[in-house]
Amino acid sequence: MYFCKGLAIEMNFNEINIKQLSSEEAPFELLLLADPSPKMVNSYLNQCEIFAAALKSEIIGIILLSPIQENTIEIKNISVKPNYQNKGLGKLLLHHAEEFAIIKGYSKLRICTGNSSLNQILLYQKMEYLIIEEVENFFPQHYAEPIFENGILCTNLIILEKEISSS
Repeated sequence: MYFCKGLAIEMNFNEINIKQLSSEEAPFELLLLADPSPKMVNSYLNQCEIFAAALKSEIIGIILLSPIQENTIEIKNISVKPNYQNKGLGKLLLHHAEEFAIIKGYSKLRICTGNSSLNQILLYQKMEYLIIEEVENFFPQHYAEPIFENGILCTNLIILEKEISSS
């Protein structure tokens, strides 16, 4: 078991490395697991700091961060390969994002997800992200194809934020 700031992680991470990637190195198919629109992914990919969780030479998780305000950095995409989901790797990537943000002088982390992303919303709230806003009909207005998760049509954008500090 791996511990990071009091969080018990359900996977042995001794062989997991978090490394920074360029946008050209980012595995696009992994990004599409979190955001099914290639057009949307391409719209933010080049403006992001990209970090990958690698098991030996295989990238099994990825997180993209982009500044949106002087004190706020947004997690634009976070994705974990299906075989590694529900093992704590998402928590590890979120923890890494928090550490990176603190080092860079940010005081808030923001993440957006869909109303149908129930597991993600649960994870973010467990990690002390608070829902600050809901944008109605975001997905039908910005995505050509309907998105269904957990048998629910994804319509609204849920915006969550977390206050962070180095203490």
